[in-house]
Amino acid sequence: MSGHGPAIPMTSRPCGPLKGEAHVPGDKSISHRSLILGALSVGETRIEGLLEGDDVLATAEAMRAFGAEVEHLGPGEWRVNGVGVGGFAEPEDVIDCGNAGTGVRLIMGCMATTGITATFTGDASLRSRPMGRVTDPIALFGAASYGRDGGRLPMSVVGAADPVPVRYTVPMPSAQVKSAVLLAGLNAPGQTVVIEQEATRDHTERMLAGFGAEITVEDTDEGRVITLTGQPELKPQDIVVPRDPSSAAFPVCAALIVPGSDVLVPNIGLNPTRAGLFDTLRDMGANLTYENLREEGGEPVADLRARYSPDMHGIEVPPARAASMIDEYPILSVVAANATGQTVMRGVKELRVKESDRIEAMASGLRANGVNVEDGDDWWIVTGMGAGKVPGGGTAVSHLDHRIAMSFLCLGMAAQNPVSVDDGGPIATSFPIFEPLMTGLGAQLVRANR
Repeated sequence: MSGHGPAIPMTSRPCGPLKGEAHVPGDKSISHRSLILGALSVGETRIEGLLEGDDVLATAEAMRAFGAEVEHLGPGEWRVNGVGVGGFAEPEDVIDCGNAGTGVRLIMGCMATTGITATFTGDASLRSRPMGRVTDPIALFGAASYGRDGGRLPMSVVGAADPVPVRYTVPMPSAQVKSAVLLAGLNAPGQTVVIEQEATRDHTERMLAGFGAEITVEDTDEGRVITLTGQPELKPQDIVVPRDPSSAAFPVCAALIVPGSDVLVPNIGLNPTRAGLFDTLRDMGANLTYENLREEGGEPVADLRARYSPDMHGIEVPPARAASMIDEYPILSVVAANATGQTVMRGVKELRVKESDRIEAMASGLRANGVNVEDGDDWWIVTGMGAGKVPGGGTAVSHLDHRIAMSFLCLGMAAQNPVSVDDGGPIATSFPIFEPLMTGLGAQLVRANR
């Protein structure tokens, strides 16, 4: 079982050119935060373009459980009538966050400074992931957490009835941890300060400001210092969610490695804390261009055009870029397998504790398809075979990880032989239209149970 129903084995066959427009779903990070901040506002927030994948739907259901009115109006259109900062009610039942690591960590943060108790669980993948990175800092506010050995779900969080503001240095580059602390700080008196030594995606800071919170960001010798004044009255917003760069990565990268391809991916958010993959691909010699650059809702946006790029070469990816592309290393390794020379990826220990151990999952799957991979604790190296030279023919284990499954299905589009994944079911957590979108461009994806 996948945790999303029965396993769905899938096979990707070598295909002809990918052509057309790929309209990917809304940004997952912004979708989660739109629902949460809408629930913490006083009044009605309207959201357009919300990603309606399983992860985000779990967050919507969680906000209902805490007392907010959350209504689905139509495809991508939602209404949230919030309860205000500190207004969460105690849930009557366990909060099931499915596969959503972002959702559960952010929700733990925003209820940690309210005097209520909530119990969280998730699917098998989420129950294996560490929560201590969030429960440790929210304890500084006065919250208490009780979970399984190793700080794993199921877990009950007892919120602080009399929270205190904190000053916290994030020990690892993690937007989830930073955001959880900032959300906890909303209902603490005085100023909560978060310091990150490496900048991570800044959607939370941008959106808090947009909802009316008093928040400042300053680059200092100590790091990036974010100061939030607690107990504001957040003002409801009308939000148009840009399309997800992490989802755009799959049609973009597939087009780069499938001969003759030319794919346009419209309306992609290019927040500099999220665009590291596209910078890296261009460094490798990819024919990837930005068209119609503009700004929407405070976020830079462009249409991406990706064309087949047979002359890409391996590079050493700057470790400082890791935080801006941490979710894209799996699909980058697929591109690296089709480039020439070695692609070296360092400073990526965070990949070991994602939905799966993504270094191990990708290394094993690439080796099963004839690609040479070396890996260590926080690094891995893919030796490229050149355009069209990946043998394929293997089966990769997805480990309940949507990005692993999608990456190997993209590999199969350009390999010499079909590539299979043991379970494509988890793809629905973040990219529910992946299969029809890619087949609409020309991919040949087959479900084994059809």
